Amino acid sequence: MSELGRLTAVDAAALQESWDRQQESYMPDREQRFAAMLDAVAATAGAGTVRLLDLAGGTGSITLRALRRFPDLAATVVDLDPALLAIADGSLAGRAAIVTADLGRPGWQAELPLGEYDAVLTATALHWLPGERISVLYDEIRGLLRPGGIFVNVDHIPDEGLPTLTKQLVAAGETVRNARYTAGATLSWSQWWERLAAIPSLAPLVARRHEIYPSGHTAEYTPAAEWHLDALRAAGYTEVGVLWRGGPDAAVVGVR
Repeated sequence: MSELGRLTAVDAAALQESWDRQQESYMPDREQRFAAMLDAVAATAGAGTVRLLDLAGGTGSITLRALRRFPDLAATVVDLDPALLAIADGSLAGRAAIVTADLGRPGWQAELPLGEYDAVLTATALHWLPGERISVLYDEIRGLLRPGGIFVNVDHIPDEGLPTLTKQLVAAGETVRNARYTAGATLSWSQWWERLAAIPSLAPLVARRHEIYPSGHTAEYTPAAEWHLDALRAAGYTEVGVLWRGGPDAAVVGVR
């Protein structure tokens, strides 16, 4: 963990809060989507330790909420971003395993501490991967689940039957978000990263992040829900469906 840098518990908590506020400017219903995911885990995990993989987990937002929900949790946070993982490491303080891995490459599972999980959850992250890689990743994730375990991906997943309304909802959200930026109610994505780069202990990690993503993330791949459901079926999940929807976003679920 030495390459992640170290943050005090107070600093990590403050950075978690700032990350939450910045993310909520894009997703006002962020807590609702987290709750829907964890409700599904609670319904399927059974008694005993809940084994959770927080995929592309960034600062550990899902894991922090899961720790409050499940008294006996064995969680793993996987991400490639060293700055976000440093925040996760400081916030989680040893209560979860932190793993650096590139989901865009085969073999990313090799460093995971558990061979089998009750649930794999990911939020607003996989749209940065190309479609062909997401399809393969769905199969790789299925191989990590116990029989009856669940995979939930909540992301920008529109309803193909509502193309006009989806555009209107996205535009309305952008108007509100820009007004909040102008009023100083929250930081934009770029402003948040600029603030992070100004923190001496995190500046080298932000610089490393820029090396990993020299041109930023790739263009967003946001197909409709049916594309994801077809990909989950092709990967061999026994049940697939839409677990939650909030306007242009949705959570798709696959049961092994």
